[in-house]
Amino acid sequence: MENHRTVRTMRTKFETREEGNKRHITGYFAVFDETYEIAPDMSESIAKGAFTRSLAENGDVRALVNHDTTLVLGRTKAGTLELREDDHGLWGDILINPNDQDAVNLWERVKRGDVDQCSFGFDVIKEAAESRADGSTHWTLQDVELFEVSPCTFPAYETTQIQARAAQRDDLRARRMAAWKEQQKARIKNGSKSFDAA
Repeated sequence: MENHRTVRTMRTKFETREEGNKRHITGYFAVFDETYEIAPDMSESIAKGAFTRSLAENGDVRALVNHDTTLVLGRTKAGTLELREDDHGLWGDILINPNDQDAVNLWERVKRGDVDQCSFGFDVIKEAAESRADGSTHWTLQDVELFEVSPCTFPAYETTQIQARAAQRDDLRARRMAAWKEQQKARIKNGSKSFDAA
């Protein structure tokens, strides 16, 4: 599929910690095999290993505040953001800059529990779509190109992302219907031949 940079947001549990004069925000920016509702009848999950290739190849992922590129909290290239996969999901550790008041303010908000959502920005490299018996469509993200992670205030899918998924769902349904019609035509044709032969 075509690559379109997008974000996914979820509620998580961030933790703050202090080690001497260093402050950290740690937590999961994505969790594997959990179902995230995009909109009615549309959902997604993230497969284990979805970030493996990207983490190995891309040494420049940023941690932002609410996806704001002017509020950089950390960066893998600078050693101020650590990211890794485990069996649970994509785990991260952000080293807070004590001279950056925006970063310190966020650390305090996370500490109080005022901020407990997170997002990650990415391109889809590989995914699988499934039309389920109840009429819903589910996508499994299998390989993504990761660009950024963000503690954020509100968990939500953007309208454009919902519209894109709806268009994909409608296309999948149309292709399934076309395939079903072809199967029915083939059955009728084969049935007629059997009848003629008799």
